[in-house]
Amino acid sequence: MAAAGSAVIAFNPVGTCQRKIANFRQPSLPVKLSGSLNWQCRSLSVSTSGIKSMVATVEQVSTEEAQKVEAPVVVVTGASRGIGKAVALALGKAGCKVLVNYARSSKEAEEVCKEIEASGGQALSFGGDVSKEADVDSMIKLAIGAWGTVDVLVNNAGITRDGLLMRMKTSQWQEVIDLNLTGVFLCTQAAAKIMMKKKKGRIINITSVVGLVGNVGQANYSAAKAGVIGLTKTVAKEYSSRNITVNAIAPGFIASDMTAKLGPEFEKKLLEAIPLGRYGQPEEVAGLVEFLALNPAAGYITGQVLTIDGGMVM
Repeated sequence: MAAAGSAVIAFNPVGTCQRKIANFRQPSLPVKLSGSLNWQCRSLSVSTSGIKSMVATVEQVSTEEAQKVEAPVVVVTGASRGIGKAVALALGKAGCKVLVNYARSSKEAEEVCKEIEASGGQALSFGGDVSKEADVDSMIKLAIGAWGTVDVLVNNAGITRDGLLMRMKTSQWQEVIDLNLTGVFLCTQAAAKIMMKKKKGRIINITSVVGLVGNVGQANYSAAKAGVIGLTKTVAKEYSSRNITVNAIAPGFIASDMTAKLGPEFEKKLLEAIPLGRYGQPEEVAGLVEFLALNPAAGYITGQVLTIDGGMVM
């Protein structure tokens, strides 16, 4: 199964976060209200047309300020490539302020941020290990320091350490459980503290169809993803009274670097097991995430697991 997020985990020093904040570019307002408006009010030679023009300018600034305040702040883990990248880009282009978390792929994360900014959005990158509580706390603090809150959390970071159970090392088991399951727990706990205070928020966990049906050679990955499903349902019940929705998306085989390396014979057998006869695209998963994260129609959906697998599991 295609794994979401980075393959290896490493934490960037705090200096990286400070540099990102220093480089963060907040759009400037077209006018400064206080000086210009007060001076005009004291002037006896102000014309009617000048006042109308000033009022129009003030209204424009107020609208832009309101849009900035209302733009959802989103944290996407494992967002430098694959599904996470597609999710970050989709939400950024939809007008969100996006924190792009990555493990080691700093260059790729920077490119995601630049693409979001080029589309008119705002973005920050953060290098950190989501299986470590200190890193998660720093990540959430970065988002709050830059934008004041967290509205949406997308838990996407994940790794694989495949192998048959009889040969699987304890380290292979633990690495996958730590990142794919404990990481979701830590990020959810940290972000939910912010969401609870304002009684509003949406959390989307990227699990996998193997968490529903299992897969040979992926006992660790399947267990972690099944754990994410159980965690999703429990957290949805615990936070429902605070107007926080929590859902999981279970992708099947999604086009990635891994699927591109499959041999033609294996790929043929694989596609035969998918009713739609093709791989899914990261953008298709991102579209579902965007719906759950931003669409008002998704406000009554919580505790659900939505498969996006071409009909493989039905």
